[in-house]
Amino acid sequence: MAKKTSFKDSSLEDIKKLLVEKRAELRTLRFEATGGRAKDTSAARKTRKDIARLLTEETAKKTA
Repeated sequence: MAKKTSFKDSSLEDIKKLLVEKRAELRTLRFEATGGRAKDTSAARKTRKDIARLLTEETAKKTA
């Protein structure tokens, strides 16, 4: 199983940039899935989990 990506050492600006990139990636994955060209069906799930991790880390940094 792949190792989870940790965002704890990232700055708030880096987290915001990654959020924009991951959301764009998720959007393209969704369009590929509806078009029938999806190769990796679990890629959308992984991307959603990364987005959740980034949002959690962003909230933790804002409150700290």
